[in-house]
Amino acid sequence: MINEVSPEEARKRLQSNNETIYLDVRSVPEFVAGHPPGSLNIPVADKNVMTGRMDPNPRFLEVVQAHVPQDARVIVGCNSGGRSALAVEMMTEAGYQNAVNMVGGYMGETDRTGQVIREGWTTLGYPVERGEGGEKGYRTLAAKVPE
Repeated sequence: MINEVSPEEARKRLQSNNETIYLDVRSVPEFVAGHPPGSLNIPVADKNVMTGRMDPNPRFLEVVQAHVPQDARVIVGCNSGGRSALAVEMMTEAGYQNAVNMVGGYMGETDRTGQVIREGWTTLGYPVERGEGGEKGYRTLAAKVPE
């Protein structure tokens, strides 16, 4: 069982504790299009251009462990909460005790008709940054970890 927070609770935690880390586990293009301010981007999966499917990022834990202390308070988010739940599970198995999944994610959860059934960061109108994230972007973070 993984711990979860709503986008409202995540925003409160980020505003009240500048040591809390928001880890965005979406792909680089998704992150570039918009993310919560100050987010780290370490994709848990990447789109395979040959199959169109998401393949696990084999370096996910390695890059996380190089940049996120195991005792850090970490809010993990993706588009709707699925990939971030997987990431929290992986991090917990690796010894992270303060990682929580942001349910609803960045875009919110929708039903088959497209109706929002769980609010997300953007559907609540919270602040957004765009771009690769500089020092907090995946390309920069991964480059600092030798393969």
